[in-house]
Amino acid sequence: MTYRIDWERALVEPAYFASAALGVELHEGQRRWLDNSVEPENLLVTGNRWGKSFVCAVKIIHNAFYRICDLKYDIAGKYRIVTASITQDQANIIFNQAVRLLRQSTVIAPVIDSIIRTPYPKLTLTNGATVESRSTQNRGEYLLGNDYDLFIFDEVAFETDPEYVVEEVIRMRLADREGRLDLVSTPNGKNWFYLRAREIKEGKRRGYFQSGDSRENRFISAEGLNQRVEGFSERRVKQNIMGQFVDCGGEILRGEYVDAAVKGMEQAKSEYDQADHRFFISGWDLARKQTATVGITVEVAGGRARVVELERMKRFDWTVVIEKIKDRQQRYPGQLIIDATGLGDVIVEQLASYNPSAVIFTPKTKAELLTNLELFHARRRVFYDRWELADGPGKIWSLEDELRRARWDDNNDCDALMALSLALWPLRKAGAVALTPRVGKV
Repeated sequence: MTYRIDWERALVEPAYFASAALGVELHEGQRRWLDNSVEPENLLVTGNRWGKSFVCAVKIIHNAFYRICDLKYDIAGKYRIVTASITQDQANIIFNQAVRLLRQSTVIAPVIDSIIRTPYPKLTLTNGATVESRSTQNRGEYLLGNDYDLFIFDEVAFETDPEYVVEEVIRMRLADREGRLDLVSTPNGKNWFYLRAREIKEGKRRGYFQSGDSRENRFISAEGLNQRVEGFSERRVKQNIMGQFVDCGGEILRGEYVDAAVKGMEQAKSEYDQADHRFFISGWDLARKQTATVGITVEVAGGRARVVELERMKRFDWTVVIEKIKDRQQRYPGQLIIDATGLGDVIVEQLASYNPSAVIFTPKTKAELLTNLELFHARRRVFYDRWELADGPGKIWSLEDELRRARWDDNNDCDALMALSLALWPLRKAGAVALTPRVGKV
C-alpha cells in the first residue's frame, strides 16, 4: 500500500510535512516553534543540543517548497531564503542540514534544481525558490543589495554589532516583500539578544518568543546529558542546558543589582518624602565624537541615592550643554561633578560659579568610579526608574538597558553609566570599598 501525502495539510502543519515528506520526527518544542514562529520577528533561545539548527533546516525546506509569503508578493517572480551567522562556517550548518534532509527524501528530492558552493552556498528548487548561506561579518556588508522573504540569523547572541546588523542591514533586506526574521541562538549573557527577547515577551515589540531546554530533545542521550549537567555550575546549567539568560561574569552590574534598583524605586520615593535631610548631586559625562552627553542628578537621603533627573544629548553645541548644566543646577542646587577629560576642562572653567569638581578619566579613576557604582548597587543604596528616551528615528534608548549591557572590557559608549558613577562618587567613604577594582578599557 502506497502512503499518500496530504499536501494541503502539509502546508498548514509543518510537523506533518517534516514527517510525511522528509521522514523525520520532531520533539514537542520544535513542533511548537514551527507552528508559532509566523510573526514578522521570531526569537528562539535554547540550550545546547536542543535541535535549533535541525528545526531551522526543516522550516527552510517547508517555506521554500510552498513559497510561504503573503500572496500579493508571490507575483514578484522570486522567493529567497537566507541562513546567516557570524561566520560562513556557522551559517553553513543550517544550510548543509537542509540539503541533507532534501537529498535523503525520496518524496521531494526531485524538487532540487541545483546546488552551488561558490562564491557562497546556494540551493535552487524547481519552483524558483532559493536558499543561501551568508556571513554577517564586516557588519553585514555581504548582505547589502539583496532582498529576502525569510531570514534566519543563527547564533545572533554572539554578533559583535547586532543593533546595526539587524536594524540597519537585515530588516531593510526584508522590507520589499514583508519578509520574516528569525533570531535564533544559545544565550550569551544579558546582551542585545536578551534585551530583544525581553521586548518581545513584554509586548513592546511585535513578535514570537520561545525558549528551549536541552532536555526537551528526546532524540539525544538523556544519560549523557545528565552526566554533563552534574559537572556544570548552576550558571552553566541555566545557560547551556536550560537556555536561560544569565550574567556571563563580565558585567559591571549584575542583573539582580539592576532589578533591585528599579524595583526599589517606589519604596524609595515614600521614604525620601519622610526624610529630614536631603540634598542633590549632579554628574555629567561629556560627549566625545559619536557618544552622548549625559547628565544625571541624584537625590540623597540617609546615605542612599535615587535618580531624579536625567538628560541625554547628542551632537549639541557646547554652549547649549553649558546652559543645560546651569539650568539643572538652578533647579537642583548641590554638588556638581563633571568629566573633564579632553575638552571638558573648558566646560569646567565656564561653570566656575557653581564650584564644580572635575574628574579626568584614566584607567585608575575609571575603575574606581565603576567599582563605587557597583558597590552602591550591591548594597542596595541606589534607585532609578526605567528611563527611556528617543535616540534617533524609530529608536529608544533605555538607562536600564545600558546599565545591564555595560561590561568591564566594553563600556566606552556607556555615557549614562559614567554620569551615574560621577553623581555617586562624592558619597564614597574612605576604606569602605569592599570590591576589588577591575580595570577596563578607556
